[in-house]
Amino acid sequence: MRDQAVVTVREVVEETPSVVTLHLDRVFRFDPGQFVMVWVPGVDEIPMALSSADSISVQRVGDATAALADMRPAARIGLRGPFGRGFPPGDDLLAIAGGIGAAPLLPLAATGRVKTFLLGARTAAELPFRERLAAGTDLRLATDDGTAGLPGYVADLLDEVDPGDYTAICVCGPEPMMAAVLERLARAGALGRAFFSLHRYMKCGVGVCGSCAIDPDGLCVCRDGPVFPGPIVARSELGRHTRDACGVRVPFERTG
Repeated sequence: MRDQAVVTVREVVEETPSVVTLHLDRVFRFDPGQFVMVWVPGVDEIPMALSSADSISVQRVGDATAALADMRPAARIGLRGPFGRGFPPGDDLLAIAGGIGAAPLLPLAATGRVKTFLLGARTAAELPFRERLAAGTDLRLATDDGTAGLPGYVADLLDEVDPGDYTAICVCGPEPMMAAVLERLARAGALGRAFFSLHRYMKCGVGVCGSCAIDPDGLCVCRDGPVFPGPIVARSELGRHTRDACGVRVPFERTG
């Protein structure tokens, strides 16, 4: 269903010191990985993945997300969607997430389709959804500072699993982290079963304005994604640059 509505925040749950989940008074029919355009009155409209049928999970990274994170029950926001293509159907999935990138993968885990979940963050306190993921998946953790799980990056956890044991591999997180995962899966010959959720600046959300187009194919993340197969991602701009609101290329430092 693609719709637009004004919804009310029913409950606010703190997931980590920087991440909150806003539970809404409306239930959406969606495929895991699809997104909605969230209008914050007086601030901005931004794309956000649904973390459940009635919730979005927010990390403070800018004006709009800070405004959302500060909301309390009874606050009202506008939503359009759901839009885009989600993760593939199937069971025995491997999910790989960095920080808030776990949000669009959480609905997959809730269905029991995820066999193993690799989750990373800078520190133990910033690992979201740990209890829910551990209850339904083989959850493996990595933290930059070593306070939980493997000391290092989430991509390093791929040394502990065989990508061939899974029907599909679903990835979401910061672009440098996804670029590191992409390289690992390419070396393992597993790109053909991998799917990546990309993030780009969006204005319309339906593929009209072209602000979220990616090189070299000109695909729109909002319409043709946000989830793309590994081979398409491998030849895209992922890991090379992102773009600002004006479409100007912005390089970033590589991390795992």
